[in-house]
Amino acid sequence: MLTVGVFEAKTHLAALLLQVGKGQQILITKHGHPIARLIPATNIDIAERQNAIGQLKQFNKGIKLKGLDWRALRDDGRK
Repeated sequence: MLTVGVFEAKTHLAALLLQVGKGQQILITKHGHPIARLIPATNIDIAERQNAIGQLKQFNKGIKLKGLDWRALRDDGRK
């Protein structure tokens, strides 16, 4: 696994992403401490994706805000 510092990762991100696309994993460090890892994205099966979406929709049906407006909560959180 290739290890690079934050500054180098920022400077050479496009080249690093090309390497990741070829299967390479890259560890990003800050002051010698690992903070992130770039890994290749995996292809998710369409059936798996649809199943996950269905589960999220089912979960959403059980959520109750007891009269609170979700838009007001969202806007308040953005302040």
